[in-house]
Amino acid sequence: MFEHGQFYWNELMTTDVEKAKAFYARTLGWSYESMPMPEGEYNLIKLGEAMVGGMMQMPTQMPAGTPSHWFSYVSVDNVDTRIAQVVAAGGTVVSSAFDVEGVGRIGIVSDPTGATIGWMTPAPMDDEDA
Repeated sequence: MFEHGQFYWNELMTTDVEKAKAFYARTLGWSYESMPMPEGEYNLIKLGEAMVGGMMQMPTQMPAGTPSHWFSYVSVDNVDTRIAQVVAAGGTVVSSAFDVEGVGRIGIVSDPTGATIGWMTPAPMDDEDA
């Protein structure tokens, strides 16, 4: 189950997936489970059996020269309702809400200082009493 307003997921967008995977496996003991995506492959990061994040090749729609970086998502009770409040609160909607099958509904926003973050209403998990 998720809590509204809590950090929910972190993912690494990198220019060299294999190099990053080797680094984190060696230093943190992470393992990876790959899943296909339309644009390539997504790597679920695992610590033991627990999923702790994701890793993928830098998306092609990122501006040229964007360095590898971690991106965080915060869980929200209703991403559409929350995104509707962003502009009035002084922020910017970077990407309107969209669905990711089996993951949830996601929107990307920037706060008034320019910091960008993902907000998501997670899809119910199989083991939850939804």
